[in-house]
Amino acid sequence: MSIQYVEPDMAGSYGVVDSFPKDFGYGVDEAGIDDDSSASADTQPRILLMGLRRSGKSSIQKVVFHKMSPNETLFLESTNKIHKDDLSGSSFVNFQIWDFPGQVDFFDPTFDDEMIFTGTGALIFVIDAQDDYVEALGRLHGTVSRAYLVNPHINFEVFIHKVDGLSDDHKIETQRDVYQRANDDLADVGLEKLHLSFYLTSIYDHSIFEAFSKVVQKLLPQLPTLENLLNIFISHSGIEKAFLFDMVSKIYIATDSSAVDMQSYELCCDMIDVVIDISCIYGPMEDGGAYDKESLAIIKLNNTTVLYLKEVTRFLAVVCVLREESFERKGLIDYNFHCFRKAVHEVFEVGFRTQRTGGRPDDALTSSTSTSTSTSTSTRGLNHRNYASHNGNM
Repeated sequence: MSIQYVEPDMAGSYGVVDSFPKDFGYGVDEAGIDDDSSASADTQPRILLMGLRRSGKSSIQKVVFHKMSPNETLFLESTNKIHKDDLSGSSFVNFQIWDFPGQVDFFDPTFDDEMIFTGTGALIFVIDAQDDYVEALGRLHGTVSRAYLVNPHINFEVFIHKVDGLSDDHKIETQRDVYQRANDDLADVGLEKLHLSFYLTSIYDHSIFEAFSKVVQKLLPQLPTLENLLNIFISHSGIEKAFLFDMVSKIYIATDSSAVDMQSYELCCDMIDVVIDISCIYGPMEDGGAYDKESLAIIKLNNTTVLYLKEVTRFLAVVCVLREESFERKGLIDYNFHCFRKAVHEVFEVGFRTQRTGGRPDDALTSSTSTSTSTSTSTRGLNHRNYASHNGNM
């Protein structure tokens, strides 16, 4: 027997409509920014995109954050100056992406290391896997070495890009070779403590979204708490896998502790595209928004798998993968989702209050320990007490 659970209106939970304010969790509230907003924007946490010319940096940015078709990126011009892309107005991913031209000279006296690297959360270096990457490895070594001296807390990420044209064996061999050479170069200058993370990426599949998801997750102080909430949610609801997605970029900011199956992740991404596209065509709101607190979608596949999407905030949605027999208890799932949604709001309310009462605008990104500890404590009592069990009677 399936019971439909009707969620109470949470519009007034934190004195806002439909969701929590933009600055819940981290970043700067745009409503409080005056006309001279450039200085405030420069204080936002940022991700740097670096690499040689034509390595694919601008294409990555356009595909992930601006929904550009991969084929259209062929017509992008080379970046000739630093391009700053502020994402705070349209995405949960509330920071800046700085796209650097490939010809940046770190030894130029006009290059301000302190200004660029001090407020940086992650540095992504893009290497073209289809080209000779000896020069790229030399530039990688010089870049991360210099950045590490200024800010040792930066997360250093290496995208081995354009692997769509390589065989599986060639991909693995290329990744192994880049990993070995890059770490040997760092060891030669005594920088063994500098950690590099490596990803095989392409804009022609979902690997670039998967890689960017990993980068963003490292910058979220609330990640451990969100993962814990997802684990409890799926264990009480008979769900096999759940992702917490940023609807704009298709980056998942958290998932449960089970291994990520790439096929399931791709299905969830495709589902988001379907929901957004159909909503834009058939269900536009008066303000032009196509995604709101009533948004949900159910897709049943021919292999007894069900995809279930529900809105969490105006930027976030949970996408679940489960079996048809588990989905028969939809009322139980909806009730547990309500508990999960309420807990997520509480998690970011704690971060919001912490940010308001003290610290810099980027504290929520840069000091992960205090916020994640406090949010974990605040929701621990809510978790198991309020969730209904999948094994119980309905």
